[in-house]
Amino acid sequence: MERVSVEDGALRRLRAAIAGSVRHKLLTLVLAPLLLGVPVLLLIVWVWGTQGYDRLMINKVSADLGTAHEFFDRVQSDFSTRLDSVAQSHRLIASLDSGDPAQVDRALAAAAADLGLDYLLLLAPDGRVIAALPGGTGGDRAHWPVVRAALSGLALHGLEVFSPEDLESLSPELRRRAYLDLIPTPLARASNRTLEGRGLMMTAASPVRTADGAVRAVVEGGLLLNHNLGIVDRLNALVYQDASLPAGSEGSATLFLDDVRVATSVRLWDGQRALGTRVSQAVYDKVMLAGQSWMGAAQVVSRSYISGYMPLTDVSGRRVGMLYVGFLETPLRAALFHALAGIFVAFLLVSVFGSVASVRWARTIFLPLERMNRVIEQVESEDDTARVGPVASKDELGRLARAFDRLLDSLASRREELRRWGGQLDRKVAERTAELEAANETLKRAQQQLVMNEKLSAIGELTAGVAHEINNPVAVIQGNLDLIKEVLGSDVVPVETEIRLIDEQISRIQVIVNKLLQFARPGDFAGHLEDTDVNACISDCLVLTRHNMRRTGVAVETTLQAGASIEMNCVELQQVLINLIVNALQAMPSGGTLTLETHDAGAEEAAALGIELFEGVVIRVRDTGHGIQPEILGRIFDPFFTTKKQTGTGLGLSISYAIVQRYGGGIAVESKPGQGTTFTIWLRRSPLFAGGDTQAPAFSAQFLQRI
Repeated sequence: MERVSVEDGALRRLRAAIAGSVRHKLLTLVLAPLLLGVPVLLLIVWVWGTQGYDRLMINKVSADLGTAHEFFDRVQSDFSTRLDSVAQSHRLIASLDSGDPAQVDRALAAAAADLGLDYLLLLAPDGRVIAALPGGTGGDRAHWPVVRAALSGLALHGLEVFSPEDLESLSPELRRRAYLDLIPTPLARASNRTLEGRGLMMTAASPVRTADGAVRAVVEGGLLLNHNLGIVDRLNALVYQDASLPAGSEGSATLFLDDVRVATSVRLWDGQRALGTRVSQAVYDKVMLAGQSWMGAAQVVSRSYISGYMPLTDVSGRRVGMLYVGFLETPLRAALFHALAGIFVAFLLVSVFGSVASVRWARTIFLPLERMNRVIEQVESEDDTARVGPVASKDELGRLARAFDRLLDSLASRREELRRWGGQLDRKVAERTAELEAANETLKRAQQQLVMNEKLSAIGELTAGVAHEINNPVAVIQGNLDLIKEVLGSDVVPVETEIRLIDEQISRIQVIVNKLLQFARPGDFAGHLEDTDVNACISDCLVLTRHNMRRTGVAVETTLQAGASIEMNCVELQQVLINLIVNALQAMPSGGTLTLETHDAGAEEAAALGIELFEGVVIRVRDTGHGIQPEILGRIFDPFFTTKKQTGTGLGLSISYAIVQRYGGGIAVESKPGQGTTFTIWLRRSPLFAGGDTQAPAFSAQFLQRI
């Protein structure tokens, strides 16, 4: 009882001291957060920091595992694609047609060397081995899933586990390479095995077809993943690039066969690869038995890694191994602890210095509160000149009054500075906005130009192949037709009309094929550079098309003011101009006016076109025809797009566009239905490609929209 009374008396004295002194109240307010709040805050920071670190590490290794899985799948897909190209290769088919086993062996050996395969088999339609590299018998292949799929006409790839006997049948060297001594590993599941003789093989098979599509043979190939350090090193380098981990940490990647590391970048104590070590029981149960991914901190051989494991399945869907990526945890954990320690020290220093400063500043808080209150009211009523003024008090309140006046002076000055800074900020925002709009405009131009280039490139490759494939049967038809006329002689009269029609259609096909080839490979049709007078070239084009103009009754107006010549093949320029003139005449079947203009390019012309200033010539071809509908205006330069379904090929404008662009120029079109169409061509005085630069300058957004 006596002790309780003493404690109650001490508390009462403390409360009285605090209640009777503003200084004590301020000290209590300042020190209470330091003594009570800071430890709580530090504990919260510690808990949140460690939990956030754990979540961050799991998220990172999960993303790394996803990247590794995508890469591994892409490697298998590329492997299958390359093997399929071997099955379809002319060399292999020609060797089969020859019936010479030595020629078949040479074709397979070349393919195996190119693809870096560990084995390559050529199988008969019944699964029997016709030829094998590197020289084994191959055994019975018909039961393998990839072979069964290929025999049915479907190319298939995936992982397979090859027994030692399977490897021996392919090559004794493969069996030797697959061999691994198992190294005792802590926490691994109990096992009496001391070696691993099986092989984890990346396999694929593709059918070799006859001309009518039947399966003639099957090409099967494989890549042994045991000891295949190249794949895991590439995977590791892809996932953990330079500077992706802090100093001291390192990434690793592993391929498992069952629970055994058969290819890994993880190192043992002596620096050797940890081949033959095994995964822990906990990881094996979740990944191999339950078929789920495993993420978290794990002991990998001798060091702690933030690890991610996922199951690997064979072609039949059975789990046969695991894919692993991870990185050393110790440097990251040390970095976390150093960061948290730094935060704690900084927090304590800031709190201490803040408390000391608050205590020191607390002495300046006392002022005649009434006068301060009146000043506050005046300031609130927007009287910026209100001040406390001189006070007789020399204690803390007096100093606070003088500091308050200085604060008001500072606020007035800062307010004026803020107004001035606000004006400057508005100007800078406007300038920055203009810069961003310009940058956005440049990005749009680049994106649109890229889309056009990709479209033309893809269609060009397709049309080149189609054109070459058409030429062969057309040549056969033409030869047989000539033979028919020669054999029939005078007896050809009854079918002379039909033969003439066939001959005309063959000629038309040849014209279309030539246009296709010219579009696909314009460089093969390019002529030599020459100093070309644009005005003279236009005059020649008018002579060549005058019979078309007379037939349609179109009047021609020319304003040829270009004084500069350009370096360009005249025949190619005529091809572009005649195509535009003929299109214009076809747009005016009932007559109209065709206007041709030329003039030297200048700053105003470049600004109108939305391109950088260039030296050259601008050509305009304008008609008064029916115009182009807005919904198809953006497609007129697309290959094979035409509104003349019976007579057009849709390649004229595409070829013209390709020719002009190849010289570093451009074509723009403006059209309104019922008001005619204007094509504007700009050509540089010296073509860009002649100097080694094959890229034309970017168009403006408005210019591209007109194209």
